[in-house]
Amino acid sequence: MKRVILACILSLTVTGIMADGKKAAKWQYDEPAMRAFVDDLMSRMTLQEKLGQLNLPVTGDIVTGEAKSSDIAALIKQGSVGGLFNLKGAAKIKEVQKIAVEQSRLKIPLIFGMDVIHGYETVFPIPLGLSCTWDMPAIERSARIAAQESTADGICWTFSPMVDICHDARWGRISEGNGEDPFLGSRIAEAMVRGYQGQALQAENTMMACVKHFALYGAAEAGRDYNTVDMSRWRMFNEYFPPYKAAFDAGAGSAMASFNIVDGIPATGNRWLQTEVLRNMWGFKGFVVTDYTGIAEMTPHGMGDLQEVSALALKAGIDMDMVSDGLVGTLEKSLEQGKVSMKDIDQACRRILEAKYKLGLFADPYRYCDLRRAGKEIYTQDSRQEARRIAAESFVLLKNEAKLLPLAKSTKIALIGPLANTRANMPGTWSVAAESSRYATVLEALQQAVKGQGEILYAKGCNLLYDAQAEADATMFAREMRDERSVETMRAEALAAAAKSDVIVFAGGESSEMSGECSSRVNIEMPDAQHDLLVELLKVGKPIVLLNFSGRPMILNWETEHLPAILEVWFGGSEAAYAIADVLFGEVCPSGKLTTSFPRHVGQLPLSYSYYNTGRPLEGSQFKKFRSCYMDVQNDALYPFGFGLSYTTFNYGQLRLSSDKLSMNGEIVATVKVSNTGRYDADEIVQLYLCDKVGRVVRPVKELKGFERISLKAGESRDVSFTINAEMLKYYDNELTYGVEPGEFELMIGPNSRDVQQAVFTLQNQ
Repeated sequence: MKRVILACILSLTVTGIMADGKKAAKWQYDEPAMRAFVDDLMSRMTLQEKLGQLNLPVTGDIVTGEAKSSDIAALIKQGSVGGLFNLKGAAKIKEVQKIAVEQSRLKIPLIFGMDVIHGYETVFPIPLGLSCTWDMPAIERSARIAAQESTADGICWTFSPMVDICHDARWGRISEGNGEDPFLGSRIAEAMVRGYQGQALQAENTMMACVKHFALYGAAEAGRDYNTVDMSRWRMFNEYFPPYKAAFDAGAGSAMASFNIVDGIPATGNRWLQTEVLRNMWGFKGFVVTDYTGIAEMTPHGMGDLQEVSALALKAGIDMDMVSDGLVGTLEKSLEQGKVSMKDIDQACRRILEAKYKLGLFADPYRYCDLRRAGKEIYTQDSRQEARRIAAESFVLLKNEAKLLPLAKSTKIALIGPLANTRANMPGTWSVAAESSRYATVLEALQQAVKGQGEILYAKGCNLLYDAQAEADATMFAREMRDERSVETMRAEALAAAAKSDVIVFAGGESSEMSGECSSRVNIEMPDAQHDLLVELLKVGKPIVLLNFSGRPMILNWETEHLPAILEVWFGGSEAAYAIADVLFGEVCPSGKLTTSFPRHVGQLPLSYSYYNTGRPLEGSQFKKFRSCYMDVQNDALYPFGFGLSYTTFNYGQLRLSSDKLSMNGEIVATVKVSNTGRYDADEIVQLYLCDKVGRVVRPVKELKGFERISLKAGESRDVSFTINAEMLKYYDNELTYGVEPGEFELMIGPNSRDVQQAVFTLQNQ
């Protein structure tokens, strides 16, 4: 054993010496060598050095709040810091890493993390928009490029993917997730982890993923951030847990605890969640970090003072404390008092050290600090082109009356709206590494697209909101000059431009910071100043195309009734403006499909296509007495899950089943012929839904169980087939037994969750 430890240490030392000036050897992960190395290292660590590994203070140019820790360098020298986050730049990170590996006693390297949520400097659509591509290879490539750029700038750990399921559009952080469906969310979670981590973190351009927020954060009551979550475990396992588990099964190296309570206990201190489910039931071997000040926040939750909640968190299974200084500051006292054990501390310390080993930081502490990479690998033309292509895929065409879109480049366009000439709002929320000054505005992109052919007449027309303070709150991290001209002056300018045009393109909706963390809203309709301007523009008599920017499903009843064309563009990232021009002028045919239902009224929330029937279900969408429904609104979604139009048309042929009987160990195949009956080559997303007609517990009216994104040339047809087996039909009952019973199932295939063909098959014991 001594020879194994010595060989491992010698190997790591030689590679580390090489790394400061020369290309490091390719990192090879070996489980026995890691255990031996960490055993030896921990045998030489003091208690305070072990506690230091559990400490994650914040530093650098980009922060998410007020840092409580100070004098970081001194803490690093004494071995009291395990990692840092949101420090940008390989040169800066290298200097800080030098303090750890050259001036601390045991020379343990730091781990450097950042909120790389949907890209680094090349920014991709916000995650909700990205999910609307239903394109797993593209989503994986977006994460791969994000990892390439981040690691080129010194970052080796990202606080992504965020996989929280959400049914409530009021919650601002719906923008950071993948919508309302656990099946689609699981596939996206897997793709993101593969994109970030590659093959077991072997390459220097891979980084460790951190799955968040574990767990149930997207179900906050009333859609209010940080609020209470309360649900049955049956619902947790069937609806909310699958994307987390999928990400961990894909190999994610770390997890982040959520802010909310679970079964009455904050997730950060919830042992059932962090240990019984995550580690014992699912076999997770990585480490768990808190969210920002998550430990300290258990005190206002009513769980005790900082010492008490820090011990609670450690015993629950938390390994690293983000910013609270609770573990490093109180656990020595708790150990003396018997509130925690040395085994608890060692276990957490080991998990952090193993993560650093897996990242190759012991082999080469400067592995991610090659100063030559940043200039060659960040915001490259190839990466930008990919971001532009993916952004165009994410846009969802909600309405296109009389085939108004695409526009001819020779058209005289009045481009109007508060988001028509803004750079800072293009990337969207949680774009902490973005360089917005380099990104084009919609105005610039359209001008380039029509140069020499058409004309763009620009007028801002109105501010984002009438109220200046409300606008300041809504543009906190993406602030640009508010126009101080009068409402009348701005409106007159817009109306004059509209009168001279052939068509009006209105760029409006939310600003980037009207969604995201702590951006919950009860009014999710078009902001007041913009709505009033649209009403006046409609009177001009020119057709209006709405480019709707948002980080959530908005209520678009008026817009749907009065405007001929609506393109939901979310926040498309650094190349959003060019992608918008591509779709507007028909260079790209829109193909995005909604991953979250658009409500007709905020009173419908939470809303999901995959609801559970009552004993008095409503047939149709109109009010009927003594049925489960609302009296004063049409009861279905304005735009359903899976919905999205195209510039072409698709015809779905007759649904065919290979058999109407499925055995427990067998398969049946469902097939439909899809034909492109229009004039444009285009992509279609074919969707499969299933419904268990009789179960041990109430089952949803339908659940997504498969999808395929296909490309069809104009006039082309293709058979699309889905294979169904008993495993796809399993679910958790109220005793958390996982399985399926024989009986009748309904199978549905279509272009969205509403417009489907149906067939029935029977699951048999034999």
